[in-house]
Amino acid sequence: MTMLSVLDLAPVNQGSTPAEALSNSLKLAQAAEGFGYHRYWVAEHHNMKGIASAATAVVIGHIANGTSTIRVGSGGIMLPNHAPLVIAEQFGTLASLYPGRIDLGLGRAPGTDQLTAHALRRGLTGSSDDFPNDVLELQHFLSDASEGQAVVATPGAGTNVPLWILGSSLFGAQLAASLGLPYAFASHFAPHDMMQAIAIYRDRFKPSEQLKKPYVMLGYNVFVADTDEEAIYLRSSALQSMLSLRRGHPIQLPRPVERLEFSLSASEAAMIEMITHCSAVGSVKSAANQMEKFLTRTGADELLCVSSIYDHDKRERSFCLALEARDSLSQKAA
Repeated sequence: MTMLSVLDLAPVNQGSTPAEALSNSLKLAQAAEGFGYHRYWVAEHHNMKGIASAATAVVIGHIANGTSTIRVGSGGIMLPNHAPLVIAEQFGTLASLYPGRIDLGLGRAPGTDQLTAHALRRGLTGSSDDFPNDVLELQHFLSDASEGQAVVATPGAGTNVPLWILGSSLFGAQLAASLGLPYAFASHFAPHDMMQAIAIYRDRFKPSEQLKKPYVMLGYNVFVADTDEEAIYLRSSALQSMLSLRRGHPIQLPRPVERLEFSLSASEAAMIEMITHCSAVGSVKSAANQMEKFLTRTGADELLCVSSIYDHDKRERSFCLALEARDSLSQKAA
């Protein structure tokens, strides 16, 4: 049975505050734990008025402290923004506080614009080109310290926090395969190279101490409601936000609107169709059919579900119904 997990961007609704967004994230994590989701990840973004998870490690601690069994982690930490030692210490601390529950997903994009990326690292010379070496350095700091090692992450050394490589291109697939790490592809917003990336990763995978065989997790949009019409309506908030971001004007998550598709240009409609075809949108029955086709096509081991819905109760219900859709597939197979 394919596992389902949650990716949370801690969306800040229009008319709301980051404090309310972070409170809602904890409520959602607690609900997801009760529903039976496997892990709960938050993503690092900066200078985005509609996303409250910039201090990702802090948010992970907030979520882990308010839950007890669900795995909690990053989807992901944008490693070019940080010195590997700092991330090793942060996640080593989290792993020490919440043993056996912390994941560390790593991305090589800055998660922001270039001006903000410069503000994050000031005069440091690091870039995304250093990503493979940074991953190895981080892995070194999280492993058992060797005798006489000059720099030791404390906490961090010996925690062996599980690393994941995240990506939306073929680069991440190749790196994850060569290092023998699990791979998460951002198909929920950039699906163009998904099938080729999965094939490269599986074909070139080299077993490692952490992972003996390939493991693929795919980003997947879920907007599930009692009817197809309601689900389409609820999704309109996320689509409005996505369109605004693509136009260069990120916004807080807006209220849903009726018949959004009729206000789009042909190019915008095509872009939305391309970006969001890795989705389950509709009633439980409709979502199950879409999910089944996606899983048959990709063979994903796990889906990392995203559901940016303005009304928090509707968002919780969407995740609950998405799990019902998955479970109906298991019953169908039996």
